[in-house]
This record gives sequence, structure tokens and C-alpha cells, in this order.
Amino acid sequence: MYFDCPSGASGDMILGALVDAGVSLDALRTELAKLPLGGYRLTAREVTKGAFRATKVDVEVDATAHHQRNLPEILRLLEQSGLPGRVKADAARIFMRLAAAEARVHGTTVEAVHFHDVGAVDALVDVSGAVAGLHLLGVEAVHVSALPLGGGMVDGPHGKIPIPGPGTAELLKGFPVYDNGVRAELVTPTGAAILTTLAASSGSMPPMTVERVGYGAGTMDLPVPNLLRCFVGTVAETGGRETVVQLETTIDDMSPQLYEPLMERLLEAGALDVFLIPVIMKRSRPGVVLTVLAEPSRVGELSTILFEESTTIGVRWTESQRTR
Repeated sequence: MYFDCPSGASGDMILGALVDAGVSLDALRTELAKLPLGGYRLTAREVTKGAFRATKVDVEVDATAHHQRNLPEILRLLEQSGLPGRVKADAARIFMRLAAAEARVHGTTVEAVHFHDVGAVDALVDVSGAVAGLHLLGVEAVHVSALPLGGGMVDGPHGKIPIPGPGTAELLKGFPVYDNGVRAELVTPTGAAILTTLAASSGSMPPMTVERVGYGAGTMDLPVPNLLRCFVGTVAETGGRETVVQLETTIDDMSPQLYEPLMERLLEAGALDVFLIPVIMKRSRPGVVLTVLAEPSRVGELSTILFEESTTIGVRWTESQRTR
């Protein structure tokens, strides 16, 4: 499946696209009923955004529902559910990344994080419903477009915050983003966590035979159609195209003995390939170009390793397409 997100992403937009692509709302309700969770109602309706029709999914939460939970409570709730094992595992991974992002932003531990909107009933339904919907469609791999950041300020639990919010920005590290000129919150923490956690690749759409297309609507009315699209299909077994990032740095002041442990650490951290090219630099100084190939989501981590383990003072990186 490929998620195309020209107007951003949120949990309800993802659910709407999945339902529009063929996930039965009744089947989704049946799966979500396996969670020991009450106090909400899941509805879907057809709406128009700009000139285009789409499905809007709403999670209507009772005023008496439990709105705040910490990570151990959420993981325990998922584990006690009757959801399929893969759905449980993926939902848990998403919430663990949310907790890690919130902990870093607020300077605390993941166990101590008390989610506000994230730990609320609607976010539990969004995350579990998105993963369950992918499972119902038989999706084996998720690919995601670059995400628009949005901009401006919004009111949050801690006062006014810049867009993207600090938690969202943390989740988007290493993921391709851009500014589409819209001053609004386009990517929510829940939407960012779902897509960046599940994405096998990001950037351009891989070659695929499209079988279904679903349109999910957001709540806001924007200067552009507030839609998220999902393409369901089959990726070619061979000759498929994927987005990779090439990180490079040129070094002329590092002991050759240090390159081997550096390369080993980069590969252990998920680099697809690492290689050295000897070069002659200014004033005829011998040096090397260290090149790292990686998935887009690994850029931040691998750049950090290069700064920590080498003498480089800068890292260049570019996105490329490769065919295998």
C-alpha cells in the first residue's frame, strides 16, 4: 500500500482512506471490539473536500471515557485484547515511538509519560483501527510519500505550540518532509507515528499494479483539498524501484585504522552499504570520500554516528531511486 499525503496525515484520515478503499466498517468495528475499551462510537460518512468526494471517519468519544493513560497501561490493554498478534505488535510499536518522542520533548522517561490526546480513547481507536484495517486488506508492506509540515501556532495542553508540534517533529526525524505553504497543523502526532513506524520506504510511489484507491478526509477546510489517498496494489517482484538516501563526507585527517569500526557501526545501525573512495584534495592532500547508502528513515541516526565516530565536520545527503 502507498499512502499519498499532499495535505498531511491524521489517524482519522488514515481510517477514512482504508474504509474508502474497501475495509468494511462493520469488520473494523468487530476488530476494535476485541479491545477492552469502551466509551466511543465509530462512524463513517461521505463528504466533499474541494471538488472531490472522500470518506470521513469519526471517533465519537463519551464525556465519561478515560482520556489519559500512560504507556504501560496502553501496552497492557493491547496485550489483553483479542486482536491478531501482528496487529497487537504493530500498535504497540506505534505507541512506544509516541512515548519515546513525548519523553524526549518533555525531558522525562517513557514510563512517566502521560498522554493527553495521544493516550485518549480516540487515538487508541485510530492506531488500533489503522493497523487492523491494513490487516483486513492483507497489506504486506506500507510505503509513504513525503509529508507536508504545515506551520503556524495552535493551542495545546501545554499552551501555544509551534507547528509541527515538538512531538510530531521528533517522530518525523529522518523522514522526508516539505513545506506546502499551508499554515495549519497538517500532520498530527498520531498520524506521524502510524505512518513513520509502519513505512517500509518513503518518498516516491514504488512501481505497482493499482487495484483500489481510497480517499480519507480530514476535519479542517484548507486552501487545498484536505485528503489523504491510499493506493492498494501489488508491487513488482523484480525490477522494483525504491527510495534510498546517499550520505557522503570527505575526510583527510583520520587514522585509517578507525574506518573499519566506523563502517561496522554504520552497518549495525541499518546502513544498506558503506564504502570508501580514495581522493586527492586541495594542496594534494590524500583523503577519502565515505559513502553510506540507507533508507530515508535512517538519515538522522546514521548522521549522528558519522559525527560521533569520525572527524567529519559536515555530512551531505541526497535522495535517489534505485531499481533491484
